[in-house]
Order: sequence, then structure tokens, then C-alpha cells
Amino acid sequence: LHSPMYFLLCILSLLDMSYITTTVPQMLVHLFANSQAISFAGCCLQMYMVSALGLTECTLFVVMAYDRYIAICHPLHYTVILSWGLCARLAAGAGACGFFFALVHTFFTMRLPYCGPNIVNHYFCEGPSVRSLACLDTHLIEMVDQVISVIMVVAPLSLIFASYIRIGQAILKIKSTQGRCKAFSTCASHLTVVTLFYTPVTYIYMKPNSSYSPEQDKHITLLYNVVNVLLNPVIYS
Repeated sequence: LHSPMYFLLCILSLLDMSYITTTVPQMLVHLFANSQAISFAGCCLQMYMVSALGLTECTLFVVMAYDRYIAICHPLHYTVILSWGLCARLAAGAGACGFFFALVHTFFTMRLPYCGPNIVNHYFCEGPSVRSLACLDTHLIEMVDQVISVIMVVAPLSLIFASYIRIGQAILKIKSTQGRCKAFSTCASHLTVVTLFYTPVTYIYMKPNSSYSPEQDKHITLLYNVVNVLLNPVIYS
């Protein structure tokens, strides 16, 4: 188990546990208690942590795709290229990017004036649901969110796609069917998790604010916030 792939899986597990701990306990309190309130500071902190952990996970999936690319395309150099030092730096870089852009997103969202209704139609403080309560034009923060989405969602997804093109080309060069199946099976789990995570995230954060639908968004958010975290250990096992 002392290999880069399992080190990255360990980081993913820690992110998943932290991510679900940020939202689900509060959701359960709201479901089973009479009080359904959250302070402004608590909402701000929850938004920041959810964004930071989610964006870190987006970047971590790129590192995991790179790990699979090296393992299949350069198997003899795997341990030399992906040293423990490089793995630690890549993981730290993913965290730094995630927490920095989450700070930008949270700062711009929470500095908006909220002088109207204070009921968030969601089970946690997510950017679009909170932003819809602002009594000021939110065009600027929408633009900021779009830029962040391109950097932290579209760019990583493009890098993952490029990695798998190279992996696919390498797998097709393997002559034996058994060898191809074995090579592809090492990537199947990662591909499944990436698809389950990026599909709802792209829908929620890449669409314009004008098409915001609270009820639909709550169901879709539940997919990557709860269901994915539940399925990840099963998929990787």
C-alpha cells in the first residue's frame, strides 16, 4: 500500500470525510430539530470549507490522472518520476489552489449586501443559493465564479481528458487482451469517480445565475455532496 496511488487515495478519503462533515451534521440538525437557523459567520465558514474541499478535490483528480498516466505509459520509471517528494508537493499544491480560490469565492459572495429575505433555500450555504438572496446586482461575482470554474473545473477536466487520451493510446498498443483489460481496470475506478463528481459540479457552477432552480439544484448537489462520498470507497474497493 506504500505507493503514490494509495497515498493519493488517502488524501481523497480525508477530503471526502472532511467535506461531508462540513455539511451533513448541520443538515441532520435542521431535519430533526425545531431550529433551522445558522449564523452569518457560520454560513460564511461553511461556504468556505465546502468550496475549499470541493476545489481541492477537483485538482486532486488531475494528480490522480497523472499518476495513472505515468503508471501505464512509463511503468519502468513510475517510482522514479512519482517520488514521495513530488506526490507531497502535488497534493499540497492542490490544497493551496483549492483553499485560495475558495477564499476569493467566499469573499466576493459574503460581501454582497443582504437586506431582503434571509431564508436560504438549500440544506447548506452554497454560493448560488446564498447569492440569490443579495439585494444588489450579482453580475461581478457571477463573472468571478465563472473564471474560477474555468480554472478549477474546466482546466482540470481538460488535463484529465488529455491524460486518458495518452493512456488509451498506450493501452491499444498492448497486444494481449488480458494485458489491455488489466491496464484499463487500473483506470476504471478513477474514471467512474471523476464522472460522478464532475457531472453535477459542472452543471451547478458553470450555468448562468438566471437559470438557477433551487429545488433541482438541491437534488443535484446531493449527488456530489453525499452520494459520491458514499460511493467512492465502494468504487475503489
